[in-house]
Amino acid sequence: MTKEPLRYDVAIIGAGVNGAGIARDAALRGLSVIVFDKNDMCSGTSAISSRLIHGGLRYLEYAEIPLVYESLHERRCLRRIAKHLVKPLRINIPIFSGARRGPLLIRLGMIAYDILSFNKLLPRHDMLNREEIRSQEPGLRDVGLLGAARYFDAQVTFAERLVLENLLAARSAGAEIKTYSEVREIRTCDSVVDTIRFSDRDGQEHEVGASSIVNASGPWVDEVLKRAPRTPRRFVGGTKGSHIIVSPFAGAPKDAFYVEAAEDGRPFFIIPWNDQYLIGTTDIRYDESLDTIRASRAEVDYLVAETNRVFPNADLGIGDINFAYAGVRPLPYREKGPESAITRRHIIKVNRKIAKGLISIIGGKLTTYRNLGEQTVNRLAKLLHRKLPECRTRDTLLPGAWGIDRARDLLVASGLVPEQATARLLSIYGGRASAVLELAKADPALGVTMDPEGRYLAAEVVFVIREEFAVTLADIVFRRMMVGYDADQGRSIYDAIASLASSEFGWSSEAASDELRALIDFADSLRVTA
Repeated sequence: MTKEPLRYDVAIIGAGVNGAGIARDAALRGLSVIVFDKNDMCSGTSAISSRLIHGGLRYLEYAEIPLVYESLHERRCLRRIAKHLVKPLRINIPIFSGARRGPLLIRLGMIAYDILSFNKLLPRHDMLNREEIRSQEPGLRDVGLLGAARYFDAQVTFAERLVLENLLAARSAGAEIKTYSEVREIRTCDSVVDTIRFSDRDGQEHEVGASSIVNASGPWVDEVLKRAPRTPRRFVGGTKGSHIIVSPFAGAPKDAFYVEAAEDGRPFFIIPWNDQYLIGTTDIRYDESLDTIRASRAEVDYLVAETNRVFPNADLGIGDINFAYAGVRPLPYREKGPESAITRRHIIKVNRKIAKGLISIIGGKLTTYRNLGEQTVNRLAKLLHRKLPECRTRDTLLPGAWGIDRARDLLVASGLVPEQATARLLSIYGGRASAVLELAKADPALGVTMDPEGRYLAAEVVFVIREEFAVTLADIVFRRMMVGYDADQGRSIYDAIASLASSEFGWSSEAASDELRALIDFADSLRVTA
């Protein structure tokens, strides 16, 4: 007798920020949930953003006022439910003579921004004259400088941790998380979604039943839909965005800058980030492979040249770039028109013509993922003919936002954790850092640091494997401990991490060597060569 596959109310394809947010909301409202991703969580678009939680000031130019309003209010929400991850960020907009956006336009934009976030907790904008901004930021270009606007948004240093915590919350509410599990086929019964066939990391194939499916695979939306019985029209027409990361440079700013590029008038950011500077982004139509996206030399040269123009003492070159990352924004398909004019609002597309019970998420922003999740689960309730409880994600803290003060006190009192490691542990794990400390106290081998500076605790490796479904060394280094985004990509402790992971997983020496090589290859892929 053939065993019936397990059945879920909703299967979510894609473990980026949108999929994670939908999973959390759905599970908290009592739906049975399973999440698939063909790679690790947050290994696509969510990891290649400018790492801002912002209203999208630029969207005012395209009259996307509802999107700006939504974003600003979601920013306030995230600062509350993810206070250990989302921090205020002061941003300057320098005003130069001859720029497309003059003082009046920028001032009007600032006023509109303040009005749309009328109940915000952050300070309102202010306008600085030439002397005032130069006194604050002496490295700023002097030629043609008229003044600057200054305002506040917010930054999530590691978007990976925001995605992870949503998945952890979903799992705590009963969701099943399947990373490294690629959906091969979506089957229907009487034109209604019924079964998903997927393969795991070992190549074994499995099936689960699903009463509804949410395709939240980002730029892979169209690829996933091809695995349904009917071939759809094209929904996604992504644009490529690239960022470069550099160490502090001569004349580097104290605060973030939002600057109009001289070459094409497109705004880009120069942001203090992770003791370095994050510079980006570009915006180019992209129709090539989605699995091997790299920052092009032309994009890198563009970002370097524009930064040197605004901060002339920087004198940055290719050799100054620590690493770069690139990806594709899953925007609605538009055959013509400027890339910057394509809407950044999300679209919840009910794919009735492909299969009843199938929804695809097109577009969206890191900032608005929670509201997207709420809207999607409301739509699922109608599709499933279910009366669900009210959404709880607006006020329910993410896992790491609980017990932060207690965790800090425990870390300080333990004597195990150097001062420089305490702030980092809290910024990564929040209140969950106390659980890392418990591992360190229970096993002397885990209560040591792996680097001379004393920032990285051996217990972290075991913790992220046991508690955060890390599977590979790249998962551990780049999407859990976040050491991979240090200036040296954390290379000095790769061997120590590999040794701890090998012991925890029970890898053979050959498997451990393969994992270490794969980690190094991934780190190398982010390097920019001359």
